[in-house]
Amino acid sequence: MSSPQPLPQPPSQHAGHPEAQVDTKPPFLSPQTTSYFIAGGLAGAASRTLVSPLERLKIIQQVQSASSDRQYKGVWASLVRMWREEGFRGFMRGNGINCLRIIPYSAVQFTAYEQLKRWFTNYGAKELDTPTRLVSGALAGITSVCTTYPLDLVRSRLSIATASIPMQPTTQTNGAAQPALSSAYHTSTSARGAVPAFSRAELTVWGMTLKVMREEGGVRALYRGIVATAAGVAPYVGINFAAYEALRGVVTPPGKSSVVRKLFCGALAGSVSQTLTYPFDVLRRKMQVTGMGAMGYKYTGALDALQSIVRTEGVRGLYRGLWPNLLKVAPSIATSFFTYELVKEILGAT
Repeated sequence: MSSPQPLPQPPSQHAGHPEAQVDTKPPFLSPQTTSYFIAGGLAGAASRTLVSPLERLKIIQQVQSASSDRQYKGVWASLVRMWREEGFRGFMRGNGINCLRIIPYSAVQFTAYEQLKRWFTNYGAKELDTPTRLVSGALAGITSVCTTYPLDLVRSRLSIATASIPMQPTTQTNGAAQPALSSAYHTSTSARGAVPAFSRAELTVWGMTLKVMREEGGVRALYRGIVATAAGVAPYVGINFAAYEALRGVVTPPGKSSVVRKLFCGALAGSVSQTLTYPFDVLRRKMQVTGMGAMGYKYTGALDALQSIVRTEGVRGLYRGLWPNLLKVAPSIATSFFTYELVKEILGAT
């Protein structure tokens, strides 16, 4: 008696093409996606807290007047001045809301980047090339900006609110222009006796948010400068991710992925991307503080701000604060990528 013949099997969807196998599309809220979100948030908090004094100094240098001898000049001298006038609290001024903003910002950015990479490659069916990384990073940057921009604006206001920043010249009754010192709650010696521009309540996240909405046009005021920000963040994040992954392929080959090499990749990628897109960051800050009357900035839009800066300060004005920003970006991006990969590995995500 002959043995029974096996039943015929249906043809495989990928028969004859084993290389065409693709990853199974994960659910939107899979454990892996959650791991990306958590790792991204922790990476952002760690990186920004590490460089908080330099972050605040960058913002101050971006928005201060270029026509006064009371400017914050030089990185070390400015940090010493900040410590002398405000102490350790001055170094951390705005860092609370910065972390409140950067945790969801970084979480959304890393998660969106990972998901967009998978989507553009049809979950593994196509090769992940540099253009795909650039587009994925750019869209991830825009997504993260749109979700957290009001917090970024309020953080910028809090960062400069207590700094003794030289203002735009104000005209006196005799016609002579005298520079003024802006100091919200804190005032320098030369400005002693001046009425504070902000109350203690307004130097909180909620208080500053209400002040902006009450005096500058409601919720819409919280999104002033978002177009310039998105225009700058898109190429910055795209170049950042693409450069980091390209450098990892060269600097950290299998067997040579030490901590120092990983940190170097992040630092170099961040420095390159920030230098190329820095003028957009200056425009963003100028737009964010244009509603603060003492600052002297009144722009109708990003293009008007760009023309005004170039006309009054030259092209150099678009790179004000670049040096302290590079000192900040290198360790910040290095810490961000390293922390992200470390936490992601601990959580078991790939």
